[in-house]
Amino acid sequence: MLYMVIEHFYDGAAPEIYRRAREKGRMLPAGLEYISSWVDLDFKTCYQLMRTDDPALFAVWLENWKDLGSFDIVPVRTSAEAAQAIAAQS
Repeated sequence: MLYMVIEHFYDGAAPEIYRRAREKGRMLPAGLEYISSWVDLDFKTCYQLMRTDDPALFAVWLENWKDLGSFDIVPVRTSAEAAQAIAAQS
């Protein structure tokens, strides 16, 4: 399943986030896959697309980052999957 992770950086945390990522990597537990990410121009919000069959793995991952921001984790589907699901209802 796909998830959009919306990370809200705490004020002034962006330099530390990038330093930690550079030194330690994403620190993802096995079974949680990073796909891609986008960061707003003010370095306040990061949108990360991830995949896992076990959403409980997010709790493990967040232990490494919760001191630097807050997170919203939203299950999502691709546009093609959404179109197919809607078509099946018609």
